[in-house]
Amino acid sequence: MPPTDNTSPLRQLRADAQANRAKILAAAAELYTTRGLDVSLNEIARRAGVGIATLQRNFAGREELVAAVFTPRVRAYADAVDRALEEPDPWAGFRGYVEHVAALQCEDQGLAVVLNTTFPTSAELEAHRRRAMRGFTRLVRRAKEAGVLRPDFSPHDLPLLLLANAGVVMGSGSNADKASRRLVAFVLRACAMTDDEPLPPGPPARSLLRTLDPPVPPASRR
Repeated sequence: MPPTDNTSPLRQLRADAQANRAKILAAAAELYTTRGLDVSLNEIARRAGVGIATLQRNFAGREELVAAVFTPRVRAYADAVDRALEEPDPWAGFRGYVEHVAALQCEDQGLAVVLNTTFPTSAELEAHRRRAMRGFTRLVRRAKEAGVLRPDFSPHDLPLLLLANAGVVMGSGSNADKASRRLVAFVLRACAMTDDEPLPPGPPARSLLRTLDPPVPPASRR
């Protein structure tokens, strides 16, 4: 009796390949979340219980794997802007979003890096990042029009905050949550429209983006 489609070698091979891919994604998600992106592909393969060749058959390189893990998380990051815009109080919407994004960074060391890194080969991830920035720009404009946010605050100040918060998160160990909340509280106090003393000029946006897009750590290329 010939094998049915449910038990054919080809179908079993596809099931095994899907299972291996799922194990790789789960291992990468765990390691990236707890240790950041400076994890080698060999270590991810070992954690997943597969060979490095299997990992490389599923993902052409580190950037593709990172994008597969983090695209849903960057989508959630962008969705949070939409929820913030639904908040009727402009300051509450702005403050809540900044606090939410900082908390996401604190919970996920990999996301702390991804939010400050561009991935040109992942159109979907970059589309969500652009959507988030467009929404944040609307949050900023709305808060300024309500007179609750400094007029010289720029949407490009958010990447500066994320960069600072990422450093706090990765350098504070078990105290990362408390340290991050305190940093964000200071920043929000500075952002509120309580005085008219102008801020010093920030770096050009293009230069800032280069600063926020660090080279891939050598250990992560393996």
